[in-house]
This record gives sequence, C-alpha cells and structure tokens, in this order.
Amino acid sequence: MKGWQFVGTNQPLKLVEQPDPKAVPGKVVIDVKAAGLCHSDVGVLRDPGWLVMMTVPVIMGHEIAGVISEVGEGVTDFKVGDRVAVCPTGPSGAGAPGYSYDGGFGTKVLAPAADLAHIPDNVTFAQAAASTDAGMTSYHAAFVKGGIKEGMTVGMIGIGGLGMIALEAAVNIGAKVYAADTSANARELAKKLGAAGVVSDCKELAQFEPEVIVDFAGFDVTTREALKAVAFQGKVVLVGMGVLTTTIEVTPMILKQTTLVGSNGGTLQDVIDVNKLISEGKINPVITTITFDQIPEGIKLLEDNKVTGRLVALYD
Repeated sequence: MKGWQFVGTNQPLKLVEQPDPKAVPGKVVIDVKAAGLCHSDVGVLRDPGWLVMMTVPVIMGHEIAGVISEVGEGVTDFKVGDRVAVCPTGPSGAGAPGYSYDGGFGTKVLAPAADLAHIPDNVTFAQAAASTDAGMTSYHAAFVKGGIKEGMTVGMIGIGGLGMIALEAAVNIGAKVYAADTSANARELAKKLGAAGVVSDCKELAQFEPEVIVDFAGFDVTTREALKAVAFQGKVVLVGMGVLTTTIEVTPMILKQTTLVGSNGGTLQDVIDVNKLISEGKINPVITTITFDQIPEGIKLLEDNKVTGRLVALYD
C-alpha cells in the first residue's frame, strides 16, 4: 500500500510504501475509496501544538470511506464488500485515524469495527467521507451542543466544509440562520443553502440577535466577536481551531450571561444520522475532488483558502 506520511511539523508529507495491513480480532481492513481533507490537516503540518495528539510518524487522513476487503475474528456486523465510513471519534477508544494510527491518506486502513458506519446505497464515497468529520462535527456542534431547533435564530461563522452542512441542516428543520464569512464565494454558497442573511464581518451578526452562534472558524477574533454578538443569555459553540489560543472580553460575556462551550467531533450515531440526511436528500454537501497524488497540493489549497465546500481525495 501507499500513503502520505506525516513526519514532523513544517515538513512535507512523505509518500511511503509499506506492507498491506492484515485483519486482526475486532478490526477490518478497508480499501480506501475517498478521504476528506480538513483544515486541521493544515494545523498539524504547521503548528507543533498538534503533536500532543499525534503518533509520529503516521499516515494522515481522518475522514475515510471505502470497502471492506478483510474481516478480523469476532467481527459480526460487517463483511467483505461492505461500504463503510469510519467515525474518527468512535467508541472503540483506539483514537482517530491519521492521528493515533495510519489513516485515510493511505490506500488501505486497518480500523476498529466498532467505529464503522454502513454507507447507504445512494450515498457516494465522497459524501460519506465528508460525513465522518465535516458532517459529524458540524451536526454535533449545531444540534447536540448548540441545541438548535425549529424557529430559533442562529448565527454561523465560517461557511466552509463544516459550516455548510450545519447551515443546510438547520435551515431544513426550520431555523433562521445568518451566516458570516470573509469569503465572497462562501457567502454566495450560504445564500444558496438558504441562509436568511449573510455578512462578511462576524460583528454584524449582532443585529440579528442570534440565540446560538456556532463558530466554525475559531480564529480568535471570530470567537471574541461571537461572544459580543450573541443575544442575552445566548450560547456560543466553539468548533474551529484556526488558531489554538484566543482572548475574550469578559464584560459583555458576564453582563449578557453568555455560555461558551467547546465541541469536538461527535459520535458514531452522528455519522449515521448525517448519512441518513444525505441519503434522504435533506443535505447535499458541496464537494471539490482531487486525486490521491494531489493530497499535498490539496492541503496547500486549504491553507490558502482556495477551496469551496469540502475537499475530498478520490482513489482508483
């Protein structure tokens, strides 16, 4: 098998060849068909703060969809030929692929069966790969941590690979969503997905008095301004890790009795729920595709903010 291996901060990914993984008890071998690329991949390559979460060296890629080619002893819910997606924060406790063990930037992955979700027949591998992080993380942040419901007024900052999914899902259940993004392309996408209004500066969300603001960007100023823009006794959900430190102004937070919560990943059930929404046509993630060989180039495109929607590598 081949894979793009992380060897250290600010070092290029290394294309390696190594023996194919073999199934062991409780795990399956997956032939990867699609792997999503994430802004956290940029963070890993640029910020040494990520090393506390990494096993180095490791083949990166935590958004994985593919076909099972080998099943280990004791696995009963999956069989060879099944189309599956891997929950990177699944119940196995093994940690995330691409961080704790070799991930989806390789052509094969050995993954715990406990972390797998069946892919519905009418969901593509690219969509399923996007569901495992972009879908799961945005769904969990918006609906589990944020508590978004029908009739609520909501702000969302950052309409990229995560924000677009949460926005479309929230609109679908009858929430009124206002979107903020510095990118004109992202603002146009938000309009197409049904946003009630779009702004370029997250400060402008204050005029809509959102009960919940979900910060999918996490670039310090976005979190700080979200806390000032949210309505009285409102909630800000921090998801994005654009930078790993932030500062806040405590006076507006105290006077408005604002709640700030962090949201990281989600659950296997979130992955299943997102795939169901895709299957039912209730969300349709915007996806840009590249090839396996273009993964390093794709990460650079993310770093330069040149990707609309979710970036997914498709394999032969």
